[in-house]
Amino acid sequence: MWGPPKDPNGAVAVLREAVAAGVNHIDTADYYGPHITNQIIRRALHPYPTGLVIVTKLGARRPPDKSWQPAISPQDLTAGVHDNLRNLGLDALDIVNYRVMGSGHGLEEGSIAEQVMVLADLRRKGLIRHIGLSNVTAAQVAEAQAITDVVCVQNNYNLAHRHDDALIDDLARLGIAYVPFFPLGGFTPLQSSTLSSVAGRLGVTPMQVALAWLLHRSPNILLIPGTSSLAHLRENLAAGQLTLSPQTLAELDGIAAAGVEVKH
Repeated sequence: MWGPPKDPNGAVAVLREAVAAGVNHIDTADYYGPHITNQIIRRALHPYPTGLVIVTKLGARRPPDKSWQPAISPQDLTAGVHDNLRNLGLDALDIVNYRVMGSGHGLEEGSIAEQVMVLADLRRKGLIRHIGLSNVTAAQVAEAQAITDVVCVQNNYNLAHRHDDALIDDLARLGIAYVPFFPLGGFTPLQSSTLSSVAGRLGVTPMQVALAWLLHRSPNILLIPGTSSLAHLRENLAAGQLTLSPQTLAELDGIAAAGVEVKH
């Protein structure tokens, strides 16, 4: 996520087809690129159609050495909101997730009250409509909820990485969306003989099965699988039409139970 995509016109085409197909939730961050992803979204979709929700993130920055650095001071967060507004061409951001920069993509306990209070103040000023969290623990979610309304949580979760099972159920009871990042395993895609076997029986790809499993997992789960091609976009969208039987779901649940994550 550094620099422009290899095919900017292709990226625009993917965004336009996604929205034309009914996708109404786009995940982004101004530090992707940096700035470039938001600029492409604006090029492809502005003026934005009614009902489209663009969700962005704060909490990181990308200096010229291409590293990932925390950007969590009040000044950093405020500047990040204005960067997103400018590059997306918006007067207010639909949802801003505060992304906790833990160890890699791992969780890290610690207070996030200061950062959430900054976002709550920006919400009161009309620059943010809703607040979400990313890469957080259950304790951090509770801390944030004591400060402001939280509409979504975005954490690492998939067929093999299920540490958030209890949190997902708790959020569902509260009507809070859960948005798994790395729904297909991230930089090391999910692979297992069980997943491949189920996909073969259904006549679809293993990744389509993995996405369908997430949609069956809980009604508050929203998917954000990334793609750079129209063909892959269409595959992802088709996963939403898959129906998995209770027996198949139980079989897939066994992947995490067996401790199978990924093959490298």
